[in-house]
Amino acid sequence: MSQRAVGAFDVKVTPQKPDTQVARAANLGRLTIDKRFHGDLEGIGKGEMLATQTEVPGSAGYVALERVTGRLKGRSGSFVLQHSATMTRGTPKASISVVPDSGSGELQGLSGTMTITVGADGSHSYEFDYKIGS
Repeated sequence: MSQRAVGAFDVKVTPQKPDTQVARAANLGRLTIDKRFHGDLEGIGKGEMLATQTEVPGSAGYVALERVTGRLKGRSGSFVLQHSATMTRGTPKASISVVPDSGSGELQGLSGTMTITVGADGSHSYEFDYKIGS
């Protein structure tokens, strides 16, 4: 049975320096993600992001992996979210989904997708449509 979790989150994204010659040559931004989820999902998210901006204002892209640890509507465990997003001249398009078989503890068998909304005031919220089990 599909369920929906909703709430807000706080996020801190910190740029990292390239750590190899290859990373420097790629000229991509590498950032760490540190989140605190509130609402139906209470927990933390830790991850890494690769990002780029183009010469066209408002066009960019990023990919990220994020491990979420906490309680989802009372069930404790962890899972990994995979992010892939682009912005085309200010219009965002994102895909955020649970990595198959990444759920642990009471979240074993978790699957689903998440939508993130950024408010005009910079606040962040999520809607997480998910299932546990087959």
